[in-house]
Amino acid sequence: QVQLVESGGGLVQSGGSLELSCAASGRTFNGYAMAWFRPAPGKERELVARLSSSGSSTVYGAFVKGRFTISRDNAGNTVFLQMNSLKPEDTAVYYCAAGVIRTMRYEYDYWGQGTQVTVSS
Repeated sequence: QVQLVESGGGLVQSGGSLELSCAASGRTFNGYAMAWFRPAPGKERELVARLSSSGSSTVYGAFVKGRFTISRDNAGNTVFLQMNSLKPEDTAVYYCAAGVIRTMRYEYDYWGQGTQVTVSS
């Protein structure tokens, strides 16, 4: 079956760094945009970062403020989120997703189960 499996979460001190990985199985996602999400108050989730299917375009949530970088391997099988200067408010379960543009917006067809990031103060 098609799966996205996240790894790399953990406990880190404020100001520290983590790199999250999301590995695909069952298919490749070279034709998909890849994204990272986390829960947000009053919303199902908020976008952390998105990388276009070509790998040439990125979008980040406003809270990122230059601290995170999304990337993918050349085969499109793994997506990464390098997180630097982490803050306690970054504590969340981070989910990766694969999607395509439909009706002028991204729709995400595949989701991972999430990886916990905890940032201590």
